Amino acid sequence: MTKNVGGTDRILRIVIGLILIAYAIPLGFGKTGWNWVGWIGVVPLLTALIGSCPLYSLIGVNSCPRK
Repeated sequence: MTKNVGGTDRILRIVIGLILIAYAIPLGFGKTGWNWVGWIGVVPLLTALIGSCPLYSLIGVNSCPRK
């Protein structure tokens, strides 16, 4: 699996993932019927941690700095 998620992209994914998961739990957010949507935050969090995004591979995007 090739790395295609760069540093800034990785930080944004971690922040967005954690905010969405906090919404799902709900930490600091009110309970609504839509809190389950926050579990989508697992996807950007995992792609940031492994450094590879399958969608980026499909559409040919690479946010890693060029060597």
